[in-house]
Amino acid sequence: MAPASMWQRGWRAWLSLAEPGEIYLSRAVHEQVKRKLEVGFDDLGPKVLKNITEPVHVYRVRVVGAATEAGRPTAPPLPAKPSIAVLPFINLSGDTGEDGFTDGLTQNLITDLSRNRGLFVIAHQSTFAYKGRPADIGVIAHELGVRYVLEGSARRAAGRVRINAQLIDATGGDHLWAERFDCGLHDVFAVQDEVIDKIVEVLVGRLAVRRCCSRTRSIEAYDLCLRARALRKRSPKASGEADLLLKRAMELDPVYAEAYRWLAKNVWVG
Repeated sequence: MAPASMWQRGWRAWLSLAEPGEIYLSRAVHEQVKRKLEVGFDDLGPKVLKNITEPVHVYRVRVVGAATEAGRPTAPPLPAKPSIAVLPFINLSGDTGEDGFTDGLTQNLITDLSRNRGLFVIAHQSTFAYKGRPADIGVIAHELGVRYVLEGSARRAAGRVRINAQLIDATGGDHLWAERFDCGLHDVFAVQDEVIDKIVEVLVGRLAVRRCCSRTRSIEAYDLCLRARALRKRSPKASGEADLLLKRAMELDPVYAEAYRWLAKNVWVG
């Protein structure tokens, strides 16, 4: 009777802590399952439980899609950093043999975005669960617990590739950015790297710039500076266009140091 009585006391202690529908774990259990389950955890710290002598370090399971009392799914709290999920790029070539190209593009994009400490990026194991499924951006963002979703497509034909990408703010469904890339397939990996570098540069700037006062708070100014950097030193005409873009960026944000720096470096040498 004694072991059963002890078990009952411990069980009742956990019930007194958890709210209906919640799951709580001790530190020992958390250490065993934290890398095996596709869920998040809230660290609640040490808790004094009834009938248990020592405080117990408690973790609460964040279950994506848990039901509320009203029967609606509850979104997990958004991370402190700008959060983004990159959905598997869609293969529009009509040949399933091209899936390797689009899958590789998606995975490499996720890897490169993850290197930026200012972003919270969902792992590809989670986003690839949505491959081939109708993309309801609001639902996907809700289930993954992110604010931003990047989706795209790729089509290869006649030695060329066309890649489309767009960034969506799932909180309101707004399209924040979209771009199309047309490249020759002289080197598949070089093309992937070139496109990924451009997308990562834009996304990091658009999402992280909102939290970085030392750069600019103006998304339009940042875009102008980005376009100017791509034009500078290509030709006298392109350098002149870059000057105009940078000066416009400086008008939008007179203390945008990056625009001043690139304007000073934009000197055409024929």
